[in-house]
Parts: sequence; C-alpha cells; structure tokens
Amino acid sequence: MRLGVEETLGALNAALGPGGPVWFKETRARHLRVRDFLAPRRALEARFGDDQVPERVVHAIVGLQGPGVAPVLSCAPTPAGLALQLRRSAVFERVLGAVAAYAAPTVPAAPGPRVVLHCPALRGSPCALRLSQLRAVLVADHLARALHAHRVSVRLVPAVRDPHMPTFLQQLRVDWPAASERAATEALRSRALAELTPARNAEALPPGALGRVYLKELVDERGRTTGYDPKLDSCLGRTRSLAGPESSRAPHSPPASALCVLFAVTEDLLAVLAELQQAVQDWAEDSSLGLAAAPDAGADSCMVVHVVSCEEEFQQQKLDLLWWKLDDQAPLRQKHLVCGPVKVAGAPGTLTAPEYYELRHAQVCKASALKRGRDLAQDSAWMEIFRVLSVATIKFEMLSTAPQSQLLLALADSSISTKGTKSGTFVMYNCARLATLFESYKCSMEQGLYPTFPPVSSLDFSLLHDEHPSPPQGEWLLLFNSILPFPDLLSQTAALPCTAPGLHITARTEMVCKFLVQLSMDFSSYYNRVHILGEPRPHLFGQMFARLQLLRAVREVLHTGLAMLGLPPLSHI
Repeated sequence: MRLGVEETLGALNAALGPGGPVWFKETRARHLRVRDFLAPRRALEARFGDDQVPERVVHAIVGLQGPGVAPVLSCAPTPAGLALQLRRSAVFERVLGAVAAYAAPTVPAAPGPRVVLHCPALRGSPCALRLSQLRAVLVADHLARALHAHRVSVRLVPAVRDPHMPTFLQQLRVDWPAASERAATEALRSRALAELTPARNAEALPPGALGRVYLKELVDERGRTTGYDPKLDSCLGRTRSLAGPESSRAPHSPPASALCVLFAVTEDLLAVLAELQQAVQDWAEDSSLGLAAAPDAGADSCMVVHVVSCEEEFQQQKLDLLWWKLDDQAPLRQKHLVCGPVKVAGAPGTLTAPEYYELRHAQVCKASALKRGRDLAQDSAWMEIFRVLSVATIKFEMLSTAPQSQLLLALADSSISTKGTKSGTFVMYNCARLATLFESYKCSMEQGLYPTFPPVSSLDFSLLHDEHPSPPQGEWLLLFNSILPFPDLLSQTAALPCTAPGLHITARTEMVCKFLVQLSMDFSSYYNRVHILGEPRPHLFGQMFARLQLLRAVREVLHTGLAMLGLPPLSHI
C-alpha cells in the first residue's frame, strides 16, 4: 500500500487521543530542515493543559504503524510544539520504488455518484463565446477529466451542434462530444401543453413561445430553502397579480389571491431539457442491460451539475424549475457551479474567446521568433508546439483561480514568458527540461559514458541526504511536497459535495494548476543547483541514479497533472 499524507495525519491525531485534528504537514523549505509535521504548542496546551504531552503518547507516536502511515524517526517537544521527523531514507525507498502508485489517482473502492455535467455556454458558436463562458467551459472539461480519472460515471451535456464549435474545442484541447441527433421533445411538449397558462386579454407571447407555465409553487417548494434567487418572483417570465371573478380565470390559473410566476416555454427550451432528460434516462437503460455498476439507476441516484458563468445562472435557475415541472423523473439533486466574472485589464469587455486565443498564439509566436532570431511559422512541428503553449497559457490563466472568484486577466506579453514562474509556459518549459535531461542520459549511455539504469530495488536512496545543507538542494522538498501528496490532491480535485444542502457547490479546479506551478518552481530551483549527470565516474553513479529515479517520479507526476488539463508533455521548447 502506498504511503499517504492523509493516512499519516490521521494516525498522528489519533495517537493524541480524543479531540479535533492538531497535526499539520510542513511545506516550507526552512521548516523541512528540522521537521516534517508539527503539533503547535497552543493546540497541545488546549488538549493537555499546561503539562507536557505525556511520555507514553510521544512513545506511541514514534512507534506508529499502519496502512499508509509513513515511518517515524523522531518526535520531540520544541518551542513551536511537538516536532516530528520521518525516516526519510525509508520514505524515499517506499515512494521511489513504486512511482506508478503515486503518479496516478487513487481508485475508490466503491463507485461514486453518477454525474451529468451541463455547460450551457457550449450551445452557441465560438465567435459568441465570452471569456466568462470560456472559463466555464474549461472548468467543466477539467472537472470531467478529474471525475473520469476516479472512475466516476460522467455524461457531458450539451453535445455541441454549431459546426465551428468542435474545431475550436479541439484547438483548446477540450474533450467534449458533438451531436449526432437531436433528443426527442414530444413527451415534454405534451406535458408543457397540458400545463400551459394561455395568454389572456390579447396578451402577446414572445416569438416562438408555446405558452406560459405557472411555476410559483416550485419557487415556494424548492427555491426558498435551497438558494434560488429571490428575484425569480419578479423576473421569471412575467409576474402579475391575478384578480377578477373566478369564472374569468384561465383553466390552469392559480387562485386569485396568488402571486403568479409565469415562464414562457419555447421549443428551444424543450430541446435543452430533452437533452438533459435523455442523459439521465440513458443510465437507466444501460443499467437494465447490465452495463452500469451503480446499484440504483433511478434519477435520484445521479446529480446534475450545471457549470455556468455568473451571467447565465439566473436563466439556468428558471430551467431547473421548468424541468421539475415537466418531468416527474427529473433528478432531485441539481447543483450550480457558478464561475465568477472575467475582467480584462486595459482591454474592452467585448473580447471573445477566439480573439483571446489568437492573441495568445500571436504572442507565443512572437516570443519564440525573438528568442531564436527567426520566424518559425513555416515549420509545422514548431507551430504545433506553439499551439500547445498557447493553450497552456490560457488554461493556467483561467484555471489557477478558484472558479467562483473573479478573475483578472493581464494581456501583456509577459504572461507567456518562460521566465515568469506563474504561467503555463513556465510549467511546459520545465516539462521540456526534464525530457531533455533523460534524453541526454540516454545518449550518454549509448555512447558508453554511463551504464544502463539499474533495477530500482538496487538503488541506495540514503544517498539522497540533502536535507541539512543550507540552502537545501531540494530532493526531500520534491518528494514530500510534490510526489507523496499528489494522489490526495487529485482526489480533492474530483471531490464534489454531493449531499451538501443548497443550490450552489464549489469545486477545487484550481488545485492542479497551482500544484504544477509550485512543482515546476521547486524542480527548477533544484535543477539549477544540482548537476544531475555528473562526471562518468563509477563512485558517483549511485547518487546519480538515485537522483534520476527521483526525477522520473517528478516527470510522471507532472505528466499526469498536465493530462488532467488536456495538455501533452513537450520534449523541447
């Protein structure tokens, strides 16, 4: 079983006895010189009073064992609290001897809930896609990849119909289905016609509307307690107070004293609902054919997540209510993942998604031409690299901020520099540096300068002992902050609060981008200080191979993280 940060923290907290969590993992290099975990002094005083932590507790912590628990070297009181250090050589050996287990998501023991990811922004054309809608598309795509990696059954809605949208999504490396046929709307149309409130007193309907549906009871029943916008009362289609004799009311009108919330129903709205309905019904059909593992294939066993821009959310709330009104089998769990607005510094607010992509692509090409002193526009291999760098720049810009927060874009050329440490270009540059390192080793080995890579089981990881020099070279930093916690990070990215009350949910889609940026910074610092491929002398080969195995793990983690963003690794830039 792989070692885990969460498992280790759980065992450490349990060893202190009843109470809340106390221990935390250190991440800063200066703290990692002397400790790996810390139980702060004030938290211990609250638990044990002014007395010291009992010796039997400290002794139990030093001897901790269990599934996924990292081996402990020492635990001692310090002015900061109870400081714990792991047996680092043993941790290096366990982790680097099973790299594949740490470079992949943890597969849950039982299947999770089935999820319909609905991104309304994909119903339009690329030229009409605003930056806030592009952000919603990229969040939905990233979330879908994270859920798929954890074996969650996911359906993506809508299937794109605009003829230009598939090409644009392919350009952005967004994996989304295209439409083959339109979902049938007959059943929903019949139900809508039965529920319609006819226009009265020559009241005009919007163009293309079949009529209006009364939704007041659903606003009261669901909206008040789950977070629907209170302004739905006055903005849902049309709101008015009905008065007059009972005989003058339309057949489906509410009582005269009621506030009537009416919503115009169109064929386009029915088509939207039909596609969502079909996505849910397909699961039930798959289950009846033995194609699904979920024990409950009903509508209540799935969750619909509407990934919307802040401008689209109000309309989506109205569609939620309409779906419940017209479909008795509509899922009870509909959640909104609302992406905050995108502001562009020093540019008009009308910049579209294709214009944004073209701007970034032009900047990447320009920067490369300046760096190499020639235009590479006619070189197809380089142009493909430039397209990847452009998309990496866009995805890291759009996804490095928590989706519910406002995003401020700076369109200056500095955003695509490999010198900056926050950009997607910087991450891809370090990916290429890793590729170059291993290609250099391969070439040197073929020339007879280095021996072939020995079996991992024969490597001496005690040679990775850089934690005490000042400044530290970074080997433990790379393993402890990047490789060891990576599976837990992927699990957190795919975690959706399925049973949380309320309409809105959050997703931590910013975590992978932030992690890859920090990993690239730590690797770059280490690579600049340490000469990995040293002199071809036999007595140096042991440490070289131990370091190469560490960087193999870094490379695998980096590649997995990029795959979660739909980005391929680059061998050179």
